Amino acid sequence: MNPSYPVYIVSKGRWDTRLTSRVLDKMGVPYRIVIEPHEFREYSTVIEPSKILVLPFSNLGQGSIPARNWIWDHALDSGAARHWILDDNLRAFYRSNRNKRLYVGSGTVMKAAEDFVDRYENVGLAGFNYTMFVMDDCESTPPFYLNTRIYSCILVKNDLPFRWRGRFNEDTDLSLRVLKSGLATVLFNAFLVEKRTTMTMKGGNTEELYEGDGRLQMARSLVEQHPDVASITWKFKRWQHQVNYRPFRKNKLIRKPGLDVPPGINNYGMVLAHEG
Repeated sequence: MNPSYPVYIVSKGRWDTRLTSRVLDKMGVPYRIVIEPHEFREYSTVIEPSKILVLPFSNLGQGSIPARNWIWDHALDSGAARHWILDDNLRAFYRSNRNKRLYVGSGTVMKAAEDFVDRYENVGLAGFNYTMFVMDDCESTPPFYLNTRIYSCILVKNDLPFRWRGRFNEDTDLSLRVLKSGLATVLFNAFLVEKRTTMTMKGGNTEELYEGDGRLQMARSLVEQHPDVASITWKFKRWQHQVNYRPFRKNKLIRKPGLDVPPGINNYGMVLAHEG
């Protein structure tokens, strides 16, 4: 089973690794990878050209922001109500079930997430948590968190009155603007994504944004955008931003009128299987 909404990968300088496109190909999930024109030759030698969308610009010095907004407009033009936008350094997708993280081999988890989100009128953003934040044998982890940041694997409501902006922390900034508007966000723990740590791969925004004092600049930019909830802290031997999401606890999910959810557990046909 595959997602109903279009799936986009925003990518730059990573035709050799292409982690996300590789895992989606393995899962059989349809997608379009969005690249700058000067890199088409490299990407088209390793990815089917029909899966490639070429941007009408190159090297604007604004990180992935222009590409993300171009993707948003492309999704709107398609008539879809939402779209997925994925970073290009995702290694695998998982389902967390009975306190175990289980690798998934299809796009069923994306479809299940879409169906859950579409039960409600007011979910602006949704996405999958990172595997590093949801451990095995952790019985206290709920199936999802409400009203927090959504990173890297994001399901965007297309009619939001916002666009990606700035140069740093665009996912945190968009999450905060959505929450401040009164809408909700859903971060799934039942469905997870494994991501390569930022700055451990060449390409992407590594050279353009993160070199030198990039980490401190990123934290400062978010504080300038959201001084009411963001601050700068020193953690893990580097500067980080810290966000207080407590003010958004009041953003409750609003069910769509007449919604009829069948009782019982729907596993969407997913079964345990041993590889090899």
